[in-house]
Amino acid sequence: MAVKLRIQRLGSKKRPFYRIVAADSRFPRDGRFIEILGTYNPVTQPAEIKINEESALKWLSNGAQPTDTVRSLLSKQGIMEKFHNQRQGK
Repeated sequence: MAVKLRIQRLGSKKRPFYRIVAADSRFPRDGRFIEILGTYNPVTQPAEIKINEESALKWLSNGAQPTDTVRSLLSKQGIMEKFHNQRQGK
């Protein structure tokens, strides 16, 4: 089972709201997921990002692959840097 960290779209038309989830790569974008890691609201100024750092690091260390969008959100929160430091033993 290939796990991906990706966004799941919620909200009404022209008012997007996203969940950051860990999901099996075979399931559809808004379909079944394994765990909710956080939320992303691009409508607010500035955009609001809330991510559970422990869960994100756990999934990354278990081999989950983030999509490009989720990777940039994790980088903005500093989670990718912590993950790379953790892998190199710093």
